[in-house]
Amino acid sequence: MTANGTKSVKHPPSITATLERQTLLASVTVSGISAPQVSPLDALWQRRAVRWVLGVVVVAVLYVAIYLSAPGAIPKGFRAEPSTSPRQLHVARNLLIGVAVFTCLDGVIFHTGLYASILAPASYAGRMAMLTRAEKQRVSSGLKEVLVVGDSRIAEGFSAAAADKLGSEAGFKFLSVAEAASSIDIWYYALREVDPAAHRYTAIVFPMVMPTSKPALRISMAAPVLHYGDCFEFASGFEQWPDRFRAFTGSILRGSAYQADIASLLEHPFERVRNVRLPENKHERAAYEGRDDDIVGTSYNPKTGQVTFPPRLTEFQRDTIRYSLRPPSESETRTQHLAKLQRHWIQRILQRYSASQTAIILMPAPRGPFGGFSKLSMAYRTFFGTIAMNDKSVLMLPEHMFDFLEAPEYYFDGLHLNSKGRQKFTARLVAELVKRLQPIDSRHLASDPN
Repeated sequence: MTANGTKSVKHPPSITATLERQTLLASVTVSGISAPQVSPLDALWQRRAVRWVLGVVVVAVLYVAIYLSAPGAIPKGFRAEPSTSPRQLHVARNLLIGVAVFTCLDGVIFHTGLYASILAPASYAGRMAMLTRAEKQRVSSGLKEVLVVGDSRIAEGFSAAAADKLGSEAGFKFLSVAEAASSIDIWYYALREVDPAAHRYTAIVFPMVMPTSKPALRISMAAPVLHYGDCFEFASGFEQWPDRFRAFTGSILRGSAYQADIASLLEHPFERVRNVRLPENKHERAAYEGRDDDIVGTSYNPKTGQVTFPPRLTEFQRDTIRYSLRPPSESETRTQHLAKLQRHWIQRILQRYSASQTAIILMPAPRGPFGGFSKLSMAYRTFFGTIAMNDKSVLMLPEHMFDFLEAPEYYFDGLHLNSKGRQKFTARLVAELVKRLQPIDSRHLASDPN
């Protein structure tokens, strides 16, 4: 994620925070004065510093555990000559005690919400913690509440405030916890936090997207909503064994998932204190109306594959347009892994809401200014279509319902809708949801004995 130019544009913290990082291609470009970038050498030093600090803490805990748990009185001095001690050291037992103490300390600090309260508000983990906390504490409106989840394309494309105005006459309230770089497994864990009883919402809307974020980012972002029992299932969602090990460790020892955040805290502790003390502006995200920029002047020849750009576009905008038209070819193994990941978590979500009256709605994501992502469109038709046929409680929106948005005037890069596209996407989605949900709600009221 980059920041280019000198023109200042106001963005909500949820989106501006993610825009300041360059770890994900499917992100948002921000106009404004770019913040100072950390050099690779400094970043490497920060990571090593965190590992050294954690290593020293582990060694200290193990040493104290072994020293204090050894039988016999604690010596007050040193013997002049070494002698054979009749006492047994119980090394294995003491090591286990040390590991248990370290795990307990990690649990007290990182699993109780203590450290989550001082996470950097602009970080991915901090944003996820703030979003779930705000939604969990929100008082029910008493209306038919519809929650929309998704990644950066939905965060930029859907306006909950505009949707409320459009659906209020029909008694609907729309909410969004869409966040850049999030994936379907993170959505599941976030839903478990904000809807523990699985009956809070009239409907939950899921877009068809494939995870593209780096494993380390995904682990860090999921950390605030993970439990100890998620260690095996969450780790199984990663393709490479080293990533699985990191995900497993991050579920048990959550501090390991916060390495980057801890490094930032150690480097700028006073700045972190100031940022954490700032009041959360819950209305700023709702007031966000989208980007005014567009990519008008860009042309694409599907026969030759040639793309022509207007001079005003940044290199990042050009890269995202190329990416939407010719995404990197995935190996067959990775394609199967991503499909398996989608299938697993959709089934887990359906299982969680199987005894609930909450409707699960599957929708296509906007494909881009020139209708790219053909594999994703095919996956929506085949994969989601099969689920909808096998489970009558699932509603599947038309595959081509957002094709009318495939024009450069509705996008500010190759992936994300601008303010004009945001309005049209929201209006089209709300109209379809109200039409689909009103008959279902009527049936629920008719069958309600109360």
